[in-house]
Parts: sequence; structure tokens; C-alpha cells
Amino acid sequence: MPRDHQVIYIHPEAPPKPTLGAPCNGCGVCCLAEPCPAGMLVSRKRHGACDALVWSEASGAAPARYQCGLVLRAVGPGAPDWRAGPWWRRVWLAWVRRLISAGSGCDASLDVLTQPDHAAPANGAESGTK
Repeated sequence: MPRDHQVIYIHPEAPPKPTLGAPCNGCGVCCLAEPCPAGMLVSRKRHGACDALVWSEASGAAPARYQCGLVLRAVGPGAPDWRAGPWWRRVWLAWVRRLISAGSGCDASLDVLTQPDHAAPANGAESGTK
């Protein structure tokens, strides 16, 4: 049975979720909701936030955002140039990018509520009435 809703905790500085198909902006909603196939291998779970998801603070012109740690650790600052590395690193990165759907735009068909509606009573009755 599908879930009606899921609570995920998003960094307060994370960019808002883009519309479906728009370029990824690092909002993290997709990876916080459930891991991709590569994330399932790393996280050893099929539900909940991916353990490979990394929060990156803003630096210079780069905004603060979520990034895939599987790609970031392989091509990030201090890592060897992936194009000059061993053949298996190039294959690994190509495989991970395919599994995380890199470059294909937002594929998270999730509705994000930024703040829960605390004003509405849980039972649907008007407040102050019995």
C-alpha cells in the first residue's frame, strides 16, 4: 500500500524543489525521500534518506546545496582527476551518474510542504468547538 505522506528533514538553506523536468538545483528532496539504486547499495536500505547524500555549504559562486557523495568524493576538491584515473573509476562514475539520473532534470514527482499546517485541528472540527 503506498504511503500517503512522508516526513523528511531538509536543510533550512536548501534550495526549493524545482518543477518536474527542470534542471537539478541540489534541493535533496529525491535522495532524502529514498535512495537511488546506487544509494541502496551504499546505504543498505530501500527507504528513507540516502546515506551518500552530502550537504555542501556555499563557497564562492557555488550555492549551498545537496550533492551525491558517490560522485562528489570521486571528483571533488582534493580527489584525483577522474579522467586521468584508472579505467574502473571512469566506469564507476558513468554508472553512478546514470543511476542518479544526472543531467536529466528533476525526476522527483513529490509534493513538498515547507511547513505543516498547525492551525487545522487533527479531527477536522473547528477550533474551540466540541
